Amino acid sequence: MAATASAVRYAPEDHSLPKPWKGLVDDLTGYLYFWNPETNVARSGAANGLGNSSPPPPSSSALANDISPDAYCRRHEITVSGGQVPPPLMSFETTGFPPELLREVRCFLLRGANVVHCTNFLRTSKIMQACDRPVNGVMIHFTTGSRQKKRRPPAAGFSAPTPIQAQSWPIAMQGRDIVAIAKTGSGKTLGYLIPAFMHLQRIQNDSRMGPTILVLSPTRELATQIQDEAVKFGRSSRISCTCLYGGAPKGPQLRDLERGADIVVATPGRLNDILEMRRISLRQVSYLVLDEADRMLDMGFEPQIRKIVKEIPTKRQTLMYTATWPKGVRKIAADLLVNPAQVNIGNVDELVANKSITQHIEVVATMEKQRRLEQILRSQEPGSKVIIFCSTKRMCDQLTRNITRQFGAAAIHGDKSQPERDSVLNQFRSGRTPVLVATDVAARGLDVKDIRAVINYDFPNGVEDYVHRIGRTGRAGATGQAFTFFGDQDSKHASDLIKILEGADQKVPPQIREMAARGGGMNKFSRWGPPSGGRGRDSGYGGRGSSFGSRDSGMGSRSSNGWGRERERSRSPERFNRVPPPSSNGSPPRSFHEAMLKHR
Repeated sequence: MAATASAVRYAPEDHSLPKPWKGLVDDLTGYLYFWNPETNVARSGAANGLGNSSPPPPSSSALANDISPDAYCRRHEITVSGGQVPPPLMSFETTGFPPELLREVRCFLLRGANVVHCTNFLRTSKIMQACDRPVNGVMIHFTTGSRQKKRRPPAAGFSAPTPIQAQSWPIAMQGRDIVAIAKTGSGKTLGYLIPAFMHLQRIQNDSRMGPTILVLSPTRELATQIQDEAVKFGRSSRISCTCLYGGAPKGPQLRDLERGADIVVATPGRLNDILEMRRISLRQVSYLVLDEADRMLDMGFEPQIRKIVKEIPTKRQTLMYTATWPKGVRKIAADLLVNPAQVNIGNVDELVANKSITQHIEVVATMEKQRRLEQILRSQEPGSKVIIFCSTKRMCDQLTRNITRQFGAAAIHGDKSQPERDSVLNQFRSGRTPVLVATDVAARGLDVKDIRAVINYDFPNGVEDYVHRIGRTGRAGATGQAFTFFGDQDSKHASDLIKILEGADQKVPPQIREMAARGGGMNKFSRWGPPSGGRGRDSGYGGRGSSFGSRDSGMGSRSSNGWGRERERSRSPERFNRVPPPSSNGSPPRSFHEAMLKHR
């Protein structure tokens, strides 16, 4: 048997799989397979014509018959509030969607699960016959058939709606307002798009008079991804969609509006610009979606959102999807929604990371970051997609220049034009450029199914952004890895980071616990000497107010209590150790001010 050295391991527990089936992940490819421990046979989740006698896991309808709605909600940590709320739709067959739409939804979800056929697994792993492979010390038999002609493999993967879809679909179909709170990568986009399509079939407005569906998004990247999904699923229903975002010429977007669009996906800034030009009417909008509402408020879009909502009829259905539930989001939800049903996946009062992601926290000195980064990149399988997050645009560009020759990298941040950003994302999705270096512009909304790893070169401004960053991997049922460089300047986040790690059953490095116990990082006095005067913790070396510790400062300033000078001293000791020449009379050198007074 010719086999690769890569290991097969258990996937995170998936309660939607019937007993005794379990999920397996091939570390070489990241692909997911199903294993029946009773027959000791592993295979993909759909009938594939490979000659296997073992049946695949049963369909979602069979699964739905085996579990009650209450048990389903408990299993997936679904809680609902807001009066009479219908039970979740646990299978595609019970949704009542039109057959053509149901077919597209199922096909997409199954393809998007990063699950392939055994033929793909065999071709990638170079195994050309039935073989045994170890899984945590147990030999499992992978069955194969004769080699088939190259063709797109049948769909295989998810057999049921995701929890947020299962619970939000029936509520939205009733025409009720919804607040849905769920982690990134949970299928929220289809949670509101599918009911939107059904809404369009009932309303049937003239799209040339204005859109019926309006989706507001915080970033260009997320907006274009929503448009892609709307076009993909709306094709069979002849639904038109256009996207309005800044950084691109208005002309093509205005022409799309003139031709008519049933659905408009927009960033608040560009939509307000076009509203002021009186080139769009929102008088027909009866279905409004605020996607990533918390992110839009973080970015300061609340005034623009409220201005847009004033142009929309009050008789409408409003859906708000968010990953967190802070006070600002609660306030705008109370103002814009009427008697909403609230759907929570997990504990909304506790920030939780995806347990499908293995998190590695490493305490790394600034000068060692790039060396360690290159080690991690070399450890990945060739062609694996990786996102590296930096805190500044300058570092983003600099790091890209340093690693692009060896690893193939491209940068994306706010200073890039929209065509540049689109080109970089297309290269990343296609795999032509496997490494993407980004600022937080890509932390949310970027939906690339096969990202194998996320690297936080700089720790973000808070653990909430950390959770969203690492959420770019481990999506749609796949697993992923996240590597984070943590320094003394990040020590104020140590306690919160420990909560995230422990909540996701991850290992907490002892150094991080020590930082949290001290209330900070390394002893600030032991290395650099005591400060000249009293300083708050945010104005010392590690705080955000310090000139070197600050993210955007680059090098230390003159008021940095000596840090910047110490850094330059280490680089050029001869400059700082030079003894100034004595004056002609042997007295110590005068200050500049004293010398000027003497010559007056």
